[in-house]
Amino acid sequence: MGNIDLVQLTQQTKKLTAMIVEDEKVTNELLSSTFKNFFADVQSSFNGEEALTTYNRFKPDVVFVDIIMTGMDGIELSRKIREIDPGQIIIVISASNDIEKISESIEVGVNSFIQKPIDTKKIIELLTSVVAMITKKKKIETKTFSISLPLDLYETVNENAKAESISKNAVIIRALRSFYE
Repeated sequence: MGNIDLVQLTQQTKKLTAMIVEDEKVTNELLSSTFKNFFADVQSSFNGEEALTTYNRFKPDVVFVDIIMTGMDGIELSRKIREIDPGQIIIVISASNDIEKISESIEVGVNSFIQKPIDTKKIIELLTSVVAMITKKKKIETKTFSISLPLDLYETVNENAKAESISKNAVIIRALRSFYE
């Protein structure tokens, strides 16, 4: 892990929102108060049903979920969240050593699994990992497009881009907008 700049990490996580799903009141409050130091907004739920409603209303960047809960467990909740948003970052925080439950959560596609109890070092590692996942996700969402143009059109686009000192993509987008207006 080496030298993690906690200030820089916090600056990045403060742009994000999180949701805690934990049925144990004390643990829920502890996780919520801890993560409020790092995230712009933290919502918490005490069961799967409540969490699903909160998720649909709130759409957090990261969901932290316990596996073993009464009613809808964390695996079922993760499955339902995946149906809503296959790209949602879901991190399991659980005391469970049940290999079946752990492998089922992996099958559902959770992004990470953290064993309770969690200490400061684990939280920092986790948040570093979350920032890396979100950064990767954002890069994929903002990839530039490519388009094949006939050579004469390409030369016109290239000349206009040079003349105005803008990207070729900007020239093409402008042309497409005027065409469709």
